[in-house]
Amino acid sequence: MSSRRAAWPLVAVFTAGYLASYLLPTIVGRLSVHLGLTPAQAGLVGSALLLSSASAGFTLAGRVERYGSRTPARVGLVLAAVGYGSAALAGSVPLVVASVMVGGFGSGAATAVAAAGIAAQRDPHRTSSLGLLTVSATAGALYLTIPHLGGGHRLPFAAIALVALLVWPATSRLNGPTAPEESASRITGRLPHRRSGLVLAGGMLVWSMAQNALWGVSSRIGVVQVGLSEVTVGAVFAAALGAGLLGVMGAGLLGARVGRAVPIGLGTVVIAGSIVVSSSARNLGSFATGEILWNTVYPVVLSYLIGLAASLDVRGRWAVLAGSASSVGVACGPLLGSVLSEEAGYPAMGLILGAATLLVAAPVTAVALHTGGRPLVPGSVRRRGGAPAALLAATTGSLSGAVPKLGSPEQAVTELRVRRRRLVRSAIRTAGPDGGPGQSNAYASTSDR
Repeated sequence: MSSRRAAWPLVAVFTAGYLASYLLPTIVGRLSVHLGLTPAQAGLVGSALLLSSASAGFTLAGRVERYGSRTPARVGLVLAAVGYGSAALAGSVPLVVASVMVGGFGSGAATAVAAAGIAAQRDPHRTSSLGLLTVSATAGALYLTIPHLGGGHRLPFAAIALVALLVWPATSRLNGPTAPEESASRITGRLPHRRSGLVLAGGMLVWSMAQNALWGVSSRIGVVQVGLSEVTVGAVFAAALGAGLLGVMGAGLLGARVGRAVPIGLGTVVIAGSIVVSSSARNLGSFATGEILWNTVYPVVLSYLIGLAASLDVRGRWAVLAGSASSVGVACGPLLGSVLSEEAGYPAMGLILGAATLLVAAPVTAVALHTGGRPLVPGSVRRRGGAPAALLAATTGSLSGAVPKLGSPEQAVTELRVRRRRLVRSAIRTAGPDGGPGQSNAYASTSDR
């Protein structure tokens, strides 16, 4: 997927794919109220939706280049529109569950396409931040309007289906299937940075599970424990998502200036504290404070996690795999939150989720530190200390769009045209400051040593 393509179609598809998880509190709350489900049963329906979304990501991991991004994105948007549209029309629980699983698979397919495309961008962190900014704005607008329109469980599903249809025209700007010989040459190859990628994927699974466990029951906390109306809770969520917009814009402006480890590590600690505050709230002030603080920092950390996964593989395989692992955690979140809140109460649930969030902060931050020398922009080469090093670009076997242009955030220092790998090694050995062997400051690849 060429990084020369415009980012806005990917942002649009990303928004359609992520919107269901952002609207999860109102979906779970309305399923419980209007279909007569218990909180745990409504959470299970939400988990089924998100688990189906995760399965789509695992199915498409490493295959987007082969199929092209246009066809999978269109199939995903059609499934999302049909699935969520059917859920909006269905009046029985079995039909709703079947429909949301179809819609969830479509959301996951759209998200996988967007993740693979974001990884191929020259600045994946900025593109992911823009995607989170757009989906937060869309969800915030819906939280302001849905409580005033009624409609039971139908309205949230209808809104997601409508967004999927509106995004459809943007898929015409995505690339089509790759030629068989070009596809084979680009797709083959060992998955890089396996250890770092596996740790990151596992950490994102637990991290996302804790976040969505609270998010899935936040509406119930506001209504049941704090005693707010649905309209007031919707206003709090809209304000929180609005604060999230500011957080994402700040993350986009901050970029790589402080690396990834500080935003991920410090942000996760703040998130853990805000989870405890929100879940133990007894009045509007503490509930709003916890939700707004949490939603301000959550998308910031998520944008850096997405950028970190994208930096591990320019082809987007780790971005899709880590995103799918995160979706599994997101899928388990509503059920986990419902069960913990019913068995232990909301404050105890918050303490458990906050502790789990703190536990995953260490390994995920360690991955960010370990890969700190790798740029936010794929295709560039850095020393392990983080300073730009010589860029060695062979004329054979290189990915299209992998080398940034001059003036991009990563500066290309040297470009060598060579025909044989032996010559590359020779060039590396003589690239040191004294020109002698063993004095190299350049690396031919960014793979783990």
